[in-house]
Amino acid sequence: MKHTALYLRVSTEAQADEGYSLAAQAEKLEAYCKMKGIPHHRRYVDGGFSGSNLSRPAMTALIDAIRGGAVERVVVYKLDRLSRSQKDTLYLIEDVFLPHGVDFVSINENIDTGSPYGRAMIGILSAFAQLERENIFLRTRMGMLERVKQGYWPGGGKVPFGYDYDAAQGILVPNRDADTVREIYARFLAGQAPGRIARALGLRYEQLVRQILTRESNTGVIVYKGTRYPGRHQPLIDRQTFDRAQRRLSRPQAPRAAPAAKLLTGLLVCGHCGAKMRYQKWGRAGDKLVCYSRDPSKPHLVHDAHCPNRGVMAREVEAVVRRDLSRLAAQPPASQPAPDGRAACRRALDRAQRKLRRLYELYAEGEDETLREAIEHARQDKARAAQALTQAEQAAQQPDDSARQALLTIGACWEQLTPAERQTLVRACVHQIVLQNDKIEIFYAFDTAPPDPTAAR
Repeated sequence: MKHTALYLRVSTEAQADEGYSLAAQAEKLEAYCKMKGIPHHRRYVDGGFSGSNLSRPAMTALIDAIRGGAVERVVVYKLDRLSRSQKDTLYLIEDVFLPHGVDFVSINENIDTGSPYGRAMIGILSAFAQLERENIFLRTRMGMLERVKQGYWPGGGKVPFGYDYDAAQGILVPNRDADTVREIYARFLAGQAPGRIARALGLRYEQLVRQILTRESNTGVIVYKGTRYPGRHQPLIDRQTFDRAQRRLSRPQAPRAAPAAKLLTGLLVCGHCGAKMRYQKWGRAGDKLVCYSRDPSKPHLVHDAHCPNRGVMAREVEAVVRRDLSRLAAQPPASQPAPDGRAACRRALDRAQRKLRRLYELYAEGEDETLREAIEHARQDKARAAQALTQAEQAAQQPDDSARQALLTIGACWEQLTPAERQTLVRACVHQIVLQNDKIEIFYAFDTAPPDPTAAR
């Protein structure tokens, strides 16, 4: 049996207003049903929901009931209880109520869509309802601006680091992180880089340090809509300190001195976890090749914080690579061209893409910091696989003439080359060097198939 739907709504700020409370609306709607002799009616109540949109639980239930054929009419106390949006009001009447044979009645405006006059009045009155909504928004914005002009914090968004918001006073108050903010400015003006400051103070991101350094609210100022107003909150630093920090932030970075060319830089990969490896000073013994996973100073390069790769002395690996290159240079050129490695590279890229998709699906089901790290590693694997495929395709177009020529140069005049020239020639010949403790694997640019970047993991 169809029923009459009595729709009641109050927004949070109007719950106590006389004539708009749920009890007052219910009383008038029940009286209407009694006067009209409507025996079957049901309440749909949205308490504390704005009328600016239709995302309300009871409204959703009402629309579902109408589409299910269970409602013969909808009755509200006042038109703006249905919606304050002209577009939404017309949508409900034209696209929901009328197509399903449901009449609409607004008691206060004496509207009944069962008559042509009632349908005409809907468009006029809903326009006034939207106008009122826009006026409320305008008054709110003007009130916020006046509040900021008086030095009160506007609210909304995140409270700046180093402060808490005191709702009773309407201002920011320094918290236990205020000293950290002052320490950030002091360290930065003493010459420390933001990344080093973040690590020293236990902050998760370098970007947070930069945000704090550029936040004018730390000087007691409120920036609202691009304009600065004196705030009532206590400044954490003085204006002079802030301006000095801005000048240093905007100063062009001095170019770093070019490091001495290391023979195998950029070619080394850990055979345990797949992370890159780097040269590290190892006292008087020289340089050691170590895995980035064992270097906590660069967390974005860590693949496995417990990587067991203990590293190997650089001179030992360089000697192995040099001897193997000399051996290859002494061999006569192969009579047959090297097979095409593109198919293997495509398979590696496809595996990396599938793995990344699976991780994204798991992350969508439940956000987890470990999954975020795994996704970052998978993205790096995918990028390496794509790069390997590009190199294989280039090699297919220009077989390996440049690599072979570099190999001959190594065999002919290695001793006469500078460190930078030696590095350039080795990079032309070698695709990747995988180190797993004392085990060394060299993959050459003219190999039949480049290594699978995901296999090392």
